[in-house]
Amino acid sequence: MFTMMNAARLGVGMQGLGLSEISYQTAAAYAKDRRQMRSLDPKKQDHAASADPIIVHPDVRRMLMTIRANTEASRALAYWVGMLLDISHKHPDPEKRLEADDLVALLTPIVKAYLTDHGFNAANLAVQVHGGHGYIHDYGVEQFVRDARITQIYEGTNGIQALDLVGRKMPQNMGRLMRRFFHPVSAYLETQMENPAMLEFIGPLAKAFGKLQMATATVAQKAFGRPEEAGAASSDYLRLFSLVALGYMWAQMAEVALKKVDGDEKAFYEAKLINARFFMQKLLPEHGSLFVNIMAGGKVLMELPAEAF
Repeated sequence: MFTMMNAARLGVGMQGLGLSEISYQTAAAYAKDRRQMRSLDPKKQDHAASADPIIVHPDVRRMLMTIRANTEASRALAYWVGMLLDISHKHPDPEKRLEADDLVALLTPIVKAYLTDHGFNAANLAVQVHGGHGYIHDYGVEQFVRDARITQIYEGTNGIQALDLVGRKMPQNMGRLMRRFFHPVSAYLETQMENPAMLEFIGPLAKAFGKLQMATATVAQKAFGRPEEAGAASSDYLRLFSLVALGYMWAQMAEVALKKVDGDEKAFYEAKLINARFFMQKLLPEHGSLFVNIMAGGKVLMELPAEAF
């Protein structure tokens, strides 16, 4: 059953990824075409027209870059899991197969939950970029919201994915699955700390990774005698883990982009670096509030009597 369900959960995660990509493409095309108001920067105003494309407005760019930065890292994470699946089935070394299988098991609830949460959020942001046009049938983006919503529910709701992560994957084999992720990330951070060009990416990731390690220890310790504590922390913990995983993807993409930015595809790799910076500066800092919520514990969630709801 779990083999079937895990395969389906990865597939649903890819649905979320696809919806986030089409949401971005549709919203970006609209933002470059739709004219409304003037740019806040007089130098960027198009005086040949009565208004500027809404792509000039900072808040529109915030929404588009939020979709794009999450989508590109989510795609990298999905590709990594896909490669791990191949390794788990085909590698000649049994130990390598086991290592890859452990990572696939650990990352499956993250792929399913985070990529579908992002798909829904991306679709919502696409509607927002369109304004009133996004809410009507003519432009098609309202359909993305309805299509994305089910992905957070079927093949195990995203709350179930969070419980799977903290209740099954975290303690499995005395934490072996967690070490499969923690050890290479730690080694990567240590190596890249010696690269000055990478510090703007490695510094924020190292901070978030440290918080994830502390949260893991706390949740594991509290849950040992009080299972409700793990349940209370589970959704925030999965999102914290997901942000670190995506940050790890972005750091590696930035490393490649730095090496190739002066080559034939300069514009492509410059865009990669800008989006990597956006993720590190604007999205990854959410780890701080997630950590605070996790550390606050679950007591207040369970105090209200059922009849008071």
